[in-house]
Amino acid sequence: MAFRLAIVGRPNVGKSTLFNRLAGAKLALVDDTPGVTRDRRIHAAKLQDLRFEVIDTAGFEEAAPASLAARMRRQTETAIGEADIVVFMVDARAGILPDDRAFADVVRRSGKPVVLVANKSESRAAEAGAVEAWELGLGEPVAISSEHGLGLPDLRDAIVEALGKDRALASDEEFHGVTHQPLIGEDIADPDAEEQPAYDATKPLRLAVVGRPNAGKSTLINALIGEERLLTGPEAGITRDSISVDWEWRGRQVRLFDTAGMRRRARVQEKLEKLSVSDGLRAMRFAEVVIVLLDATIPFEKQDLTIVDLIAREGRGLVLAFSKWDLIEHPQKTLADLREKTARLLPQVRGVQAVTVSAETGRGLDRLMDAVVKTHEVWNRRISTGRLNRWLEEALAQHPPPAVAGRRLKIKYMTQIKTRPPGFVLSCTRPDAVPDSYVRYLVNSLRDAFDLPGVPIRIALRAGDNPYAPKK
Repeated sequence: MAFRLAIVGRPNVGKSTLFNRLAGAKLALVDDTPGVTRDRRIHAAKLQDLRFEVIDTAGFEEAAPASLAARMRRQTETAIGEADIVVFMVDARAGILPDDRAFADVVRRSGKPVVLVANKSESRAAEAGAVEAWELGLGEPVAISSEHGLGLPDLRDAIVEALGKDRALASDEEFHGVTHQPLIGEDIADPDAEEQPAYDATKPLRLAVVGRPNAGKSTLINALIGEERLLTGPEAGITRDSISVDWEWRGRQVRLFDTAGMRRRARVQEKLEKLSVSDGLRAMRFAEVVIVLLDATIPFEKQDLTIVDLIAREGRGLVLAFSKWDLIEHPQKTLADLREKTARLLPQVRGVQAVTVSAETGRGLDRLMDAVVKTHEVWNRRISTGRLNRWLEEALAQHPPPAVAGRRLKIKYMTQIKTRPPGFVLSCTRPDAVPDSYVRYLVNSLRDAFDLPGVPIRIALRAGDNPYAPKK
């Protein structure tokens, strides 16, 4: 059976850098700012001939029980409890600090095998710190440099010695515990591929949750999966990395992506927040359905509309979730108001599925997932050319195309060229002269006729082949 390794230590000693190197990809955000990592992240890892799972954790800090730092510490303690071996990391250049001594005791009391690592040992200035690490009583420190890849063979030998060869060198047949989690988007060949099979209700689903800071995204995911997997709290902007969580809903595998809150671009100044938002946008780009979480007490802020428009332009399936519904005093009146605003402010996704939820009470979670599955089915829907052209004939008869510069436009036929989202080609004369208003009429009529609510619909205008062109 594969083993699980947790990397722990105080903030800014290089845990995420080592995590990325073992995982073989830049999964965790890395910055000089202490405390970048907050949620624990698990990924398949490799170190020479060793195959295992690695857990990146938040930095250990002494703090008041109700503070954010204390909640981060509890996430790290959970990771230690789940791990088979702990890598305790110190900064060799800074030497041993009081926090290192305090948390070395925490790791020692866990009873797990421990490997002491002195990181940032690429220069002579780190030699004294590496020697000082002996004082922690965790054995001989392994001098490495996560950033430069130095000392990794020594780390491999120390892990084998701490775990034992039988456990550390388990064969591939015994390596059942690790499920490789690829980079966002690596697990799909082409999210916009034209040829798609018939809808399969058992196929795994990729689902991202996005929204403004403090809308309750992490709390919603914790409520869905039924455990405190992600760090939550009243502070805005707790989540920084896009964390993926594998979950099973009614027998169907779902990969949930929690993302950082997205503020208006003008307010995003810090490099770290830019990295967080970029990571969230990548998760959104490669999701199949995106839940936009809106705070029901202050819905439809300008940033909410910008996020919805971005998702529509990316062509992802969209579901609106109005969170914190347990705080609403007049539900019926508020619901009617939300429906009116949704129809008026989001015409590009007319008929979008909208659900009221409360992660605190569990209200609406099943209805939310039902809406996600329905949207995913519509997003994958294909319509035969025969049905399309029978509808087109009726739509043209009801509202003929306008005349432009004294010449009437002629629309010949229509066909669907792709799904995910539904995309169509309309063959007509002078495609550059077709007014946008007429294209919107066709899109809305198409939505109503074939029950395509809440997903982006793309219509490309194309001139028919001219049989006389070769003779010119």
